[in-house]
Amino acid sequence: MLRAFCILGFVLGLCVATTACSRDANGSAKANERGKKPVVSVTAADAAEKDVPVQVRAIGNVQAYTTVTIKAQIDGAITAVHFSEGQKVKKGDLIFSIDSRPFEAKLKQAEAILAKEKAQLQTARKQVERYSAVVKKGFVSEEKFDQIISDAVALEAGVRADEAAVESARLELKYCSITSPIDGYVGEIKVNQGNVVKANDNEKPLVIINQTSPIYVSFAVPEQNLPAIKKHMAKGKLTVQAVVPGEEDQSVRGELTFVDNIVDMATGTILLKATFSNEERQLWPGQFVNAVLTLTTESGAVVIPSRAVQAGQQGPFVFVVKPDSTVEYRQVSVGRIFDNDVVITKGVASGERVVTDGHLRLAQGSPVKVVGDGEITGGGSRQ
Repeated sequence: MLRAFCILGFVLGLCVATTACSRDANGSAKANERGKKPVVSVTAADAAEKDVPVQVRAIGNVQAYTTVTIKAQIDGAITAVHFSEGQKVKKGDLIFSIDSRPFEAKLKQAEAILAKEKAQLQTARKQVERYSAVVKKGFVSEEKFDQIISDAVALEAGVRADEAAVESARLELKYCSITSPIDGYVGEIKVNQGNVVKANDNEKPLVIINQTSPIYVSFAVPEQNLPAIKKHMAKGKLTVQAVVPGEEDQSVRGELTFVDNIVDMATGTILLKATFSNEERQLWPGQFVNAVLTLTTESGAVVIPSRAVQAGQQGPFVFVVKPDSTVEYRQVSVGRIFDNDVVITKGVASGERVVTDGHLRLAQGSPVKVVGDGEITGGGSRQ
């Protein structure tokens, strides 16, 4: 019996020891699991060296190259309108006709008066010739001869006045046919056939014509950009892109042609204008566009997607993916921003990979799994 008791005690002790060892192993495993960081799925992109254009961006307004307000230069009734609203017209095209009958009659009257005055002048000149031959012989007094000469001179002046009246009447008759002074597009018709118009009526012009090819885009930039603009303008022509909102893939290229001679003290900006050929009519007067002025190109800049840069208490930072698939927290200095990318002046080297999505679950040394790649889009930088 004693032997059986000893065997039972040995078995119980072995079970206790085995249970204790099992608990210790499980506890160590759980401790190891608690100390291991979870793998975070992220997207990443490679930093790349690029030639980045240095650009100034602003909201621009499209303006007609030339705007002409058509007014009547004589009083009269509109007898014909020779165009449709919105139609393109060329310089010299007939656009309005005014009743010409009163001015034709006026011209005929002026021509008749001129003919009468010329006949009288011809008679007066003959009298001067005749009397000049006999005045020396004493057959005619000097006083009479002076009067004849005076009459002839007065008639000469009258003829010149009548010639001016005829020219004025011809000009008024010409004003009955109103032609376009420029190539452009007509706007809304303000008066129709049958309406009576007044000369130089500022309150009721006939129509407005806008020249749209070429065309201007005006925009204002902060005065801090003025030294750089003047510097690069001295080296050559500067290009300007006009981008219509919603049509970013169809930008129009023009040239900076005007820098205002004064800074607006109220806004601290200076007005610029760019000229565009606009042969395809992509720009229209009054339209708002995004104007992009290119100053120069910065070569070999390190570029990463802008979404890779995060804001921290000590400034902007990124997470760099290391070769061992962990991330390194790194502060960076940010340069120009362009489109969806940003220039990094300090903190990231070309070829390094930066996290573009998944930052919230990351810390220094976190293991990561890259599940997608970001892209460098390229484009123009903003100052």
